Amino acid sequence: MAKIPDADASGEPSRRLSADWQGWSSAAFALVGFGVCWAGWRSGGGSATLPWVPSLDMHLRFTYDGLAALYSMLACGIGALVFAYGTGYLALHLAHQHRPARQRWRFWPWMVLFAASMVGLATAQDLILLFVFFDVTAICSYFLIAFDKDEAPARRAALMALLITVASAVALLIGALLLYAHYHTFSLPVLIERVDSGPTTTAAAALIAVAALAKSAQVPLHFWLPKAMAAPTPVSAYLHSAAMVAAGVLVLGRVHPLLMHSRPVLTAVLVIGAASVVVGGISALGQDVLKQVLAYSTISQYGYVVMLYGIGGRLAAGAAAFYVLAHGVAKSALFMTAGAATMATGEDRLSRLGGLGRRRPVLAVAAALAAANLAGLPLTVGFFKDELYFEAAAGAGGLLTVGAVVAAALTLAYIGRFWVLLFLGPTRTEPHRIPRVLTWPVVVLAGVGVAGGLMPQLFSRLAADAGSVTNASPLSLTPGYHFDVRAGNVMALCAWTLGAALLALPRVRDVLSRAWMRMGGRFGPLRIYTRSLRALSRLSAAIHDREVRDLRSSVAAVLVPAGLLTGLVFVLTPIRGAYSIGSIGDVDWLILPLLGLVIIATLAVARASARVGMVLALSVVGFGLAAVYALFGAPDIALVAVVVETMITLVFIGALARLPRPGPAGELEVRAGGPEPGRPRRHQRNLAAGGLAGLAAFVTVWGFLSA
Repeated sequence: MAKIPDADASGEPSRRLSADWQGWSSAAFALVGFGVCWAGWRSGGGSATLPWVPSLDMHLRFTYDGLAALYSMLACGIGALVFAYGTGYLALHLAHQHRPARQRWRFWPWMVLFAASMVGLATAQDLILLFVFFDVTAICSYFLIAFDKDEAPARRAALMALLITVASAVALLIGALLLYAHYHTFSLPVLIERVDSGPTTTAAAALIAVAALAKSAQVPLHFWLPKAMAAPTPVSAYLHSAAMVAAGVLVLGRVHPLLMHSRPVLTAVLVIGAASVVVGGISALGQDVLKQVLAYSTISQYGYVVMLYGIGGRLAAGAAAFYVLAHGVAKSALFMTAGAATMATGEDRLSRLGGLGRRRPVLAVAAALAAANLAGLPLTVGFFKDELYFEAAAGAGGLLTVGAVVAAALTLAYIGRFWVLLFLGPTRTEPHRIPRVLTWPVVVLAGVGVAGGLMPQLFSRLAADAGSVTNASPLSLTPGYHFDVRAGNVMALCAWTLGAALLALPRVRDVLSRAWMRMGGRFGPLRIYTRSLRALSRLSAAIHDREVRDLRSSVAAVLVPAGLLTGLVFVLTPIRGAYSIGSIGDVDWLILPLLGLVIIATLAVARASARVGMVLALSVVGFGLAAVYALFGAPDIALVAVVVETMITLVFIGALARLPRPGPAGELEVRAGGPEPGRPRRHQRNLAAGGLAGLAAFVTVWGFLSA
């Protein structure tokens, strides 16, 4: 699996080199973007406005503030490492699937476009512009998840992600239109100044929150994210840890000043975030597939962020931004670890892996640091994300304090299980050599996590600037190590103790996760989605049967009433002098044979059994009418008719060539060997309907020409 076949390695060297160049140039592009974003943040940011549809107050408004800087640097910085990782991963991935290396060209444009759309989403200050970038990320994710288009799970996962995220984006658009109808602007800064409490604001806030929560894979619309793990690992490491799912909480952070005017919406956001933490955490405990563990972990981790936005306040806003930053660094490294392990061993299940630490010590140490970062252990930046989270939860009081401890314990348990089963224990599968580019991005991100643990101000200033935008007022964050008895320290110790107990008691852990997964399989939203999709498919098939397979009946349902109505008008209105027969001129004698040819071709279309024969006979009708136009002194119309008829005929034949050959049912022959039951009667009915429609058309045209 780790060795690229010789044919691929030597058959087309220039093409392989150009494909590698595209990947590395994408990484360089993202790295330059990170540098530009960092420089822009250090210089204080800026804004730009260009007219778009001024009459509707729609402008291309972009602002590079603290929130935009955080998500832009996250998208570009992690993007650069993931793109570099992808140059090595894709070669092995395509070789394993026996696909040509040139298919990498379908991958990189979508990754770069996604990165650019994330920067656009982060800086957009117009609700319609926000919606556009929101949808572009969904479209890019569809093509990236479906990169392995020959694999049915990838196609189904891509469709599921597209349906959920695009359908929820419609809610964002409706919310924007409601706000425009009430406040007469799409500008977010203006809306924040004008907004007040009321039913319109509440409804719009709820719709926007639904779109954001679906994008961040929050309960009950979380089920698309585990399925999206059918995508190649670079897609998961980027979109499903630090970019696409981050887009949802980015929108929440951007519109949070609007949400603060609707306490019911914030309460709902808090409850959904808490539910996502529990659902994702317990589900991750029992997963066997590497990326599935991390997918459910992502649901849980973004639940933390959503909870913080639901709690509200200065500290919670800063903590949410800090959490997104620290989580992106840790989770991307863990996803790339999973991909490297799979490429080295050919296995993606924890039950078939183990002992990898002895063969890949550098990867094991880097993954351990990334796991410690996610679990919030000291000397990593993750410790401070949990410290801020604990302080915000303790400030809110009540069940949130207990919930925060349980959530952190679940994180330690499932990520500890992930690392232990992957790198410790007996070696079940002997690893192969893998390119170094599959390891060093993990090392870099692990180093960033440790650097943030030793110097938290590297993260805290950026998070504070982002939180200031969310909170609509300046704030500062001063995370640090405190060796005293305070709420955050006590909660952390309780979480580590409970998490270690869950990790040390696999029987309890497995019983809990299996019971949860069984309940989810029976009553969960995935079941509702599957049933709804099947019902829509059945409805589509029924409409297809009615409107396509039985098209003649549908046409007859229109033509017969029209013919009868024409006949009724003919009977009830005076017709004396209304119809006249003109004289036949010299040119008319030339037209009559053409009309005869058209009639013969029409009958041939009705009688033909072969598809190509039908198309050619139908083209005779069109060319005959073009000749009639020419004889009537309209050569320009005749020429246009010839060109159009030729193009339509060629397109028609090309389309028919792509269709499967008709079977017995398609030829209206038996499924059992004889003619279709009722066919003679249907033929007579169709003949009568066609004759009636033709007679009605003849009478109508004759009347117009006589007038």
